[in-house]
Amino acid sequence: MKGILGRKIGMTQVFNQDGKLIPVTVVEVTPNVVTQIKTKENDGYEAIQLGFDTKREKLATKASAGITSKAKTTPKRFFKEIRGVNVNDYTLGQEIKADIFEVGEVVDVTGTSKGKGFQGSIKKYNQHRGPMGHGSHYHRGPGSLGTMRPMRVFKGRGLPSHMGVLTVTIQNLEIVAVDVENNVILVKGNIPGPKKSLVVIKSAVKNPGKINKTSELVNWNKEEVAPEVEETTTEVPVENVEEATEEVAPEVAEEKEVEEAASEKTETDAEGQN
Repeated sequence: MKGILGRKIGMTQVFNQDGKLIPVTVVEVTPNVVTQIKTKENDGYEAIQLGFDTKREKLATKASAGITSKAKTTPKRFFKEIRGVNVNDYTLGQEIKADIFEVGEVVDVTGTSKGKGFQGSIKKYNQHRGPMGHGSHYHRGPGSLGTMRPMRVFKGRGLPSHMGVLTVTIQNLEIVAVDVENNVILVKGNIPGPKKSLVVIKSAVKNPGKINKTSELVNWNKEEVAPEVEETTTEVPVENVEEATEEVAPEVAEEKEVEEAASEKTETDAEGQN
């Protein structure tokens, strides 16, 4: 088992070498720091605590500041435990980066779902509404709440209430790309939570260590363009230039004669009118 904390940035799409479009979610995973190591002797179970997203010292509580000071790191905004790991592979203050996962690896992603506020039973539980006309007084209500006996509402009945803000885990997602330089992991499909929310990427519980065979993504970087070849001008022999001017000269002379005749005609017409 291994895991890392990240921040959901949003969704986009990429293409592989086979021309297939893959919808992916971009997760920013700046280096996590191991802030605590828990063992069976001291805590009763084995786990590591990860710190993610640096914040100012004045905003840190005394408890969190004490944890980060032992790990010799800056105050962190989020702390999460990853259980089921081999604690002997980690040291206090160690940094965990995006390269902990590889392309094609199957993972589980956990996040907090979007908050929808107070919603009715139709939106929250997909119940059907009643007729909207012909004298019906039942439209978007919860409907019958039970039988006459025992004259109470049974547990589990879907009623209007707050919707969202729940911890949701989507299993068996695939890592499409890992960018260590930009601290980014691309996960195939959608993951729970709004943008800029905290997510936890861990090894798949049902398929631990599974790695799918995937083709490489298309690289859209522009290729280097060869320098343009300088234009070469060809010199025309003087004899050819003279011949060309001699051929053009009569045509130009005729055009001038026509223009002069037209101008003389307009002058004579103007004098006649006066």
